[in-house]
Amino acid sequence: MSPMQQIRMGKLQEEVMVPTISAMLVLFQSQPFVSLDVAGFDDHHGLRVENRVLEKRNQASFVTQSIVLTRRSFVNMYRDLGYYWLRLAIYIALCICVGTIFYNIGHDFGSIQARGSMLMFVAAFLTFMAIGGFPSFVEDMKIFGRERLNGHYGVAAFVVGNSLSSIPYLLLISLVPGALAYFLVGLQKDVEHFIYFTLVLFACMLLVESLMMLVASLVPDFLMGIITGAGIQGVMMLNGGFFRLPNDLPKPFWRYPMYYIAFHKYANEGFYKNEFEGLIFPNNQAGGPPTISGHMILKELWQMQMGYSKWVDLAILFGMVILYRLMFFGVMKSIEKLKPVIRALLAKPPQHSAQIMETSTSTTSLHK
Repeated sequence: MSPMQQIRMGKLQEEVMVPTISAMLVLFQSQPFVSLDVAGFDDHHGLRVENRVLEKRNQASFVTQSIVLTRRSFVNMYRDLGYYWLRLAIYIALCICVGTIFYNIGHDFGSIQARGSMLMFVAAFLTFMAIGGFPSFVEDMKIFGRERLNGHYGVAAFVVGNSLSSIPYLLLISLVPGALAYFLVGLQKDVEHFIYFTLVLFACMLLVESLMMLVASLVPDFLMGIITGAGIQGVMMLNGGFFRLPNDLPKPFWRYPMYYIAFHKYANEGFYKNEFEGLIFPNNQAGGPPTISGHMILKELWQMQMGYSKWVDLAILFGMVILYRLMFFGVMKSIEKLKPVIRALLAKPPQHSAQIMETSTSTTSLHK
């Protein structure tokens, strides 16, 4: 190598090494528990690093972690078409189908069953499709697992960030398709009733996503997770009070406790109370009064519990959302605590194998 080439190579090494050392120092400074010794490097720019020790630095606060994770998760959801945008398009198409099938159902006696069927479809099958975002959430879980091992943030910050970032998209999915279905069908044309309808649909969407978060923590494979989540929702849907009326459910298991665990019970009650209370329908049944009130339909036909208002049902739905998120948090913390114990148990050699090795060693010594 010629002298000129040696000089150029030396300059190139200096230009590469100086930013590398600086980047290493910045990187380690951002970690919470780092002690780094770098010794004896000189360059022509006057950089001298010798026995520099980076002391323990404080992590970002919980609020800062949550804000950063919320912003990042929001951007990822915006860029991922399969997370919410494709679901929004499918919801709009489905709600147009619902609105045209049940278009302007009116207030005759036959509209009672039509109203119940339409509201049940919204409470069950529209919310059922919220499992479509499960694969994207599994990918988020993988990223969280890697970043958690590096100590960047905790489980609580991840739960808060994911929850807050999904709220605007779920509100959009609940509002636009919900408005199409609501007004095409001709449900109660009142702002309060429509807002309540949207809130119940939003709570159901948020609840299903919380349920799928819990499933993802236990079943990390996205295909098995979708099957498991669909099965859980199918069971809840069956004993939600529509396919089989509450008084007809077998009491030992399906009525107590499954009927009260299923969120479809409270979604159906909320939708039905919001729609039927205050309405009066003509009665076509022989021997009965000429009209039948919505309150009587809820109590006798749909066998709803009328001891509390529709707002209690909405509060229970949001309470179940919080419960599922807390369960997800508890499962993640438990897995975090149990993983080192399980690895230690798996890494420990069996005593039987150790005894065999000792015996073989002593036998070899005797032969010698």
